[in-house]
Amino acid sequence: MRGPYSEEKPLKDVIPAPQVPRVPVTGGASVFPVHRIYCVGRNYVEHAIEMGHSGREPPFFFMKPADAVLPVGEGDAGAMPYPPLTANLHHELELVVAIGKGGRDIAPADALDHVWGYAVGLDMTRRDLQNDMKKQGRPWCIGKGFEASAPIGAITPAAAVPGIHDAAIELWVNGQPRQGSRTGKLIWSVAEVISHLSAAWTLAPGDLIYSGTPEGVAAVVRGDLLEARIEGLSPLKLSIV
Repeated sequence: MRGPYSEEKPLKDVIPAPQVPRVPVTGGASVFPVHRIYCVGRNYVEHAIEMGHSGREPPFFFMKPADAVLPVGEGDAGAMPYPPLTANLHHELELVVAIGKGGRDIAPADALDHVWGYAVGLDMTRRDLQNDMKKQGRPWCIGKGFEASAPIGAITPAAAVPGIHDAAIELWVNGQPRQGSRTGKLIWSVAEVISHLSAAWTLAPGDLIYSGTPEGVAAVVRGDLLEARIEGLSPLKLSIV
């Protein structure tokens, strides 16, 4: 007797299957399908200080839904709708790591072999909602995981940016500098982050890692123009609408 899941009786979706989110790759001919989005908290010393912390604490992580990505093509300007339920939307500029080869318990010495490429990203945060949840000891997904909360520029293959681990990283809002540092100032390097993550989750091709933001996070409002740049990568230009 064959059960309902027999290969002879393929199952039919009862609703249209969700589309896999995709991010443009530099050059315009390819896209990177997204599996999961991992984010690293407080991974620059000066940002940790401005958030009321200090020192090299063990890395911690949170996640955003894959469809939180807001892809912006190379040379394009994106638009992010101002989200509901907040009056304090913050920008957090980040180097994004795109995983091309999965694995578990990856050693730091092997971690960069798992990287397909890098991109400029923004971890947009409903800071008021996040802070309220923290005060109540509740999960703060509502502050981080909303629609379009992960803008990202075109992904550049890793081999094309050998200097990415000590590159200038900066964000301008309406032509004025807001955030500025170097990726070499990450408390936990990209390789260390991958190693720590892969101890807790099995990383897979298509995973994106938002590696942490430098100091200077602040609020944006409708009409603001954000220009995010990391040396060697495709810039990310975004309007809040």
